[in-house]
Amino acid sequence: MSRQVRIAALIWGGTALLSRVIGLVREAAIGRVMGASGEADVYFTAFNLGDWINYLVAGGALGLVLIPLFAGHLARKDEAAAWRSFSAIANVLGLLVLGLVSFAWVAAPALAPLLAPGFSADQQALLVHLTRILLPAQVFHILGGILGAALQARDKHGLAALSSLVYAGSVVAGGVGLGTAEGFAWGALAGAALGPFGLTLYGNLRLGMAWRPGLDLGHPDLRTYLARSLPIMVGQSIVVWDDWILRHQGSQLGEGVVSLLNYGKTLMKVPLGVFGVAAGMAAYPTLARLVAEGRPEEAGRTLATAVRGTLALALGAGVALTVAGAEVAAVVYGERLSADDRAQIGVLVGLFCLGLWAWSAQSVIARGYYALGRTWQPTLIGTLVLLAALPAYSALGSAQGAAGLALCSSLAISAYTLALLVPLHRQLPGSTDGLGLFALRCLLPTAGGLGVGLGLGGLVSLPHPLLQGAMTGGAALLTFLALGLIVGIAELRSLFDKVARRLPGRAGARP
Repeated sequence: MSRQVRIAALIWGGTALLSRVIGLVREAAIGRVMGASGEADVYFTAFNLGDWINYLVAGGALGLVLIPLFAGHLARKDEAAAWRSFSAIANVLGLLVLGLVSFAWVAAPALAPLLAPGFSADQQALLVHLTRILLPAQVFHILGGILGAALQARDKHGLAALSSLVYAGSVVAGGVGLGTAEGFAWGALAGAALGPFGLTLYGNLRLGMAWRPGLDLGHPDLRTYLARSLPIMVGQSIVVWDDWILRHQGSQLGEGVVSLLNYGKTLMKVPLGVFGVAAGMAAYPTLARLVAEGRPEEAGRTLATAVRGTLALALGAGVALTVAGAEVAAVVYGERLSADDRAQIGVLVGLFCLGLWAWSAQSVIARGYYALGRTWQPTLIGTLVLLAALPAYSALGSAQGAAGLALCSSLAISAYTLALLVPLHRQLPGSTDGLGLFALRCLLPTAGGLGVGLGLGGLVSLPHPLLQGAMTGGAALLTFLALGLIVGIAELRSLFDKVARRLPGRAGARP
């Protein structure tokens, strides 16, 4: 791996951790200000329409597609061509998102009942108001994504990575300052302008940005972008739709359910962002290079190694979170939530953590397809899993409430991740190497960690949730790690060796 890639992985990995911490602070602020209330339900749901527009226009493909196009021109020392390519794509996407946002802003009163059919008339009115505040943020997110891709194509990652931190900080400032859902919404709009758009615009201006107005619909890079991103844009993956379904179904289960689901899934997302997203971003450049060099077997083995390492960390974090979920919720979200709400969040965290392994692994596995240049297959698989899962969400939600929805979420993402592996194994030989044996070895540490943590929690009760959670979650994690080493999980041994080499007095202990 090149020095530039290692630096990029370090930047994005560190920023992923900081972003999750800041994101958790943001959710904590929301929980402490609004709790599990109808107002909080509306706030979380108000993001749905704008997020859907973002997915339709960008499809999560901005960086994956734009970076190689822009970098290709730079590699040929043709700066002018790079900015012509940038302008052709940015101007079309900017007009498209502006048109969709304008339409959605006008149509919001008609669309609100479709987003949350269980909301009262007052909640529907607030949903329209908050949606209209948040919709313009998507213009900044889309254009900021394009500007960020231009920076990353030059191996300038700092400002693009920092933008998410500025965004989250602005949300907290707006919400805490005004103490209402509207305050959080205005904070999100300001954060999108200052962070994803403002920082990346500043970075490109410093590098001599030559973004020009006008439409060039015949530009070859525009056609290339549309051809490569179209599968992701039109496909409706369970990865994207899960949050929307949880909010839609949760709105019909009573006040506060949407908020409780969001709080529970947010806690699960903390290790997901650190392990899954960072691992996927770090592995992708290497996978793409190996495939381009005609070494698919080596790329497959690299992907399998990254997946196993990600899973080892995700499973340990999932065990600890499952055991200490209620205590973590009490520490993060505070007394604005009732004891019953915190206990229910703890249950939801455990159910969401059943799918933590899959959320983490799919972020890495999907990049194997992108490295091969095959975007249709993961999109088709995701769409089929989504269609199959929709009746299950409705049935389990009706039968078991919020817990049923959380369980279905984990089952759906697990099915998607397993389905991704089957065709990839044939196209990228070695991509499933050792995964079966690894899964078997993880059974005892996972069960042992859960048993020790839950058992200890039933026997010992400490006076503060922070102490209680640290005790039970720590015991569960240590048991998982100890049993993992005993049964021979090589990824844990490698992690311990790396940590040991960095301890004081151990430097140079190994050749």
